[in-house]
Amino acid sequence: MLSLFGARRTILMKHIFVVNPCAGRHDSGDDIAAAIDITGIDADTYCTRAPRDATRFVDQWCREHPGEAVRFHACGGDGTLNEVASGAIGHPGAEVSCYPCGSGNDYVKCWPDADFTDIAALAGATAVPVDMLRVTGDCGERYAVNVLNFGFEAEVCRTMEIVRRWPLFGGRAAYITGIAHCLLHSRHNPCRITLDGEAWHSGDLLLASAANGRYVGGGYLCAPRAVPYDGWLEALAVDSISVARFIKLIGFYKRGEHLDRPEMHDVVHHRRVRRMTFDSDREFSIVLDGELLRGRHFEAEIIPQAIRFAVPQKPNK
Repeated sequence: MLSLFGARRTILMKHIFVVNPCAGRHDSGDDIAAAIDITGIDADTYCTRAPRDATRFVDQWCREHPGEAVRFHACGGDGTLNEVASGAIGHPGAEVSCYPCGSGNDYVKCWPDADFTDIAALAGATAVPVDMLRVTGDCGERYAVNVLNFGFEAEVCRTMEIVRRWPLFGGRAAYITGIAHCLLHSRHNPCRITLDGEAWHSGDLLLASAANGRYVGGGYLCAPRAVPYDGWLEALAVDSISVARFIKLIGFYKRGEHLDRPEMHDVVHHRRVRRMTFDSDREFSIVLDGELLRGRHFEAEIIPQAIRFAVPQKPNK
C-alpha cells in the first residue's frame, strides 16, 4: 500500500493560494492572506472570478512556467478543489492541496488526522500521488477528485438550484425542500449501468455513484471502502425503495454502514472497478464534485496517480 508520507519533498517550491470568494458563508480571502503573513510563507494568491476560472488559471500558469515546482492550494469547497486539480492534471511540476473553507469539503475527510486549515503545515506537507476520475460523454471531458452522483442526490441538488431564491422554500430551507420533494418524486430513476464494459443494472434506481473519495453531502459516508490512491473506482447502486425503507437506509448511509447491513443486501450493490457508465433514454442529472450536469450518457474512468496531493502530517505528540 502507498505510504502517505513517504514521498520525496520538493525543494524551492512556489506556493499559490487559489481563493474562491464565493465559497462558504463568507469570503475567506482576507483571513487566508493574514495567515500567510503570520507564517511568513513566500506565496501568491489568486481570487477566482467565474466558474471554472481556477482550472483556466492553473493550466495557464503551468503552461507559462513549464516544469517549475509549484503547489496550488485550493481555498474553497470540493468544487474549488475540483477546478484546481483539473487544471493541474498533466503538468508534472504541479502539486495540489486544499485549505477547506467551503460548505462541504468532503474530499479532505479521507485524511481525518490531517489539519488542512494549518497553512504552515500545508506549505511543508509531503505530496502523494492520488487518483482522479475522468468523466466523458454529454459533458465533454471533465475530471473529479471525489464522487460522481446519480439519482436521488443529484435530483436534490437540481431541486435546490430551482428553489434557492424562492421565498420560504429557498435560502437555508433549500436543502430541506430538495429532500422533501425528491423523497416524493425522485425515488425511481431509470438508468442502465455498465461496469468495465459489462452490463450491471437496467431499470429504476434510488441512487448510484462512482466514487474515488468516501464522503458526499457534507459528511455522508457513501463509499466507506474507497481509497483515493489505490487505482480503483467504487461503484455503488441502490434499488428504488419505499419511503419507509428509505428512512431506515439513510442512517446507515450517513454512517457508512449500508454495505455491511444484512437487511440492505437485497437493494444495495457494490463493486470495485476501473470504469462505470451511465445511460438512459431520457435526460438525467449527475453531480460532479458538487457541480450539476445534465445529459443521457456519462462515463467515469479512474485515472491512477493523476496528480500529487499534499497532505499535512499529523503532529508528533
